[in-house]
Amino acid sequence: MILPAVAQPHDRVRRALMLQSWCDLTFIHWRYPVEVVRRCVPAPLEVETFDGAAWVAVTPFILRGLRPPLLPSIPWISQFPETNCRTYVRGPDGHSGVWFFSLDAARVAAVTGARMGYGLPYAWSRMRVVKSSRQVLYQSRRIFPGSARTDIVVEPGEPLASQALELFLTARFRLYSVRLGRLTYASVEHAPWPLCKVRLIQVEQTLTACAGLPDPSGPPIAHFSPDLRVRIGPPKRVRLLNS
Repeated sequence: MILPAVAQPHDRVRRALMLQSWCDLTFIHWRYPVEVVRRCVPAPLEVETFDGAAWVAVTPFILRGLRPPLLPSIPWISQFPETNCRTYVRGPDGHSGVWFFSLDAARVAAVTGARMGYGLPYAWSRMRVVKSSRQVLYQSRRIFPGSARTDIVVEPGEPLASQALELFLTARFRLYSVRLGRLTYASVEHAPWPLCKVRLIQVEQTLTACAGLPDPSGPPIAHFSPDLRVRIGPPKRVRLLNS
């Protein structure tokens, strides 16, 4: 079991490139054999484990307030649904982080900007999030590139104190990607996740299959978070030990 490093002052984003909030977010996690996930993660990243397993997540949410520092958010463009498929890794410099298999978003401008600026595998999708008094419905249908879908309904519950597993899955302050053929990272600054219990009513998705993973087996572990403000730094090249 490897726990991610707790954010220290040197992890803080001194010069943010993007500000945003992640709202009405549901984490849905499945255990996977480490060797299965390792085949889908590029070297020199190492897959991190908890309780002897790798973990893969599907995380639907609403992104709000997307903007650069010192500029206001723009209606419609700055708010849209997003759904990520991700796992947890450690870079050659020893830092823990997130590796995204895919990121579906409902705004083609955001997809284009993130693919060009960060090298992240964003896809343009038709999406909606419907929130009622008790439940949250997430739906997505990928338009380009490729095809994938999600149909998820959850029922958020009472607040939940983070234990070791929750910290492993959520206390992540780097995102890794490949940009112009080189491994890069961006620092992500945020407060501890305000997690809640959540009941899964419906979970249908093809994101893991599109990532080259077998269908998940066993019941997932799920958490819900109402809102989290985030600062994201510019992409930087990961320095390899032999470079």
